Amino acid sequence: MRPSLKDFKEKALANSEVAQEYNRLSAAYDLRKQLIKIRKEAGLTQEEIAEILHTRKSNISRLENVHSKISPTLSTIEAYANAAGYKIEVKFIPQARQ
Repeated sequence: MRPSLKDFKEKALANSEVAQEYNRLSAAYDLRKQLIKIRKEAGLTQEEIAEILHTRKSNISRLENVHSKISPTLSTIEAYANAAGYKIEVKFIPQARQ
C-alpha cells in the first residue's frame, strides 16, 4: 500500500534540511494559493484578470504557479488583489527562535 500524502509529508519533514526548505517556501506557496482563491471567488478567469491588468494570461499563470521562480513585487500583488476586488494586508509575525 502506498503511503498517504500526509504520511509522506510527515516523513519528509522529519529531515531537518527538508523542513527548513519547506518553511522557506511556505509563504510563497501560501501567497499563490490565496491569489488563485481570490480570483476564483471574484468569478474571474486568468484571461479576465490579465485583461484588467493589461497583461497576458501567461503572466497570470506564471504568477499563480506554485513552482514559478519569479518573485512578484508588492505592487504586482496589490494590483492583482485590486483587480479581484480585494485589498492586501501585510503582517509580520515573529519567528520562533531556535
